[in-house]
Amino acid sequence: MLGKKIAGENNGARGAILGYGAAALARRSVPALAAVTLVGWALRRWREKRRADPSYPSEATPSSPRS
Repeated sequence: MLGKKIAGENNGARGAILGYGAAALARRSVPALAAVTLVGWALRRWREKRRADPSYPSEATPSSPRS
């Protein structure tokens, strides 16, 4: 079915090859895309948590620049 949609008017062996290639590409790219999405989501959560809870003491003040 996927090969038929991708191949369009290319019937026979060419449609079968295109369909097989599309299925192989989907099989390899979907897990990789899911892993990249999961890592990006986890990194964003980690950064948000880190920014919400600073690690420096509350009595610390920034120094003023010298003129």
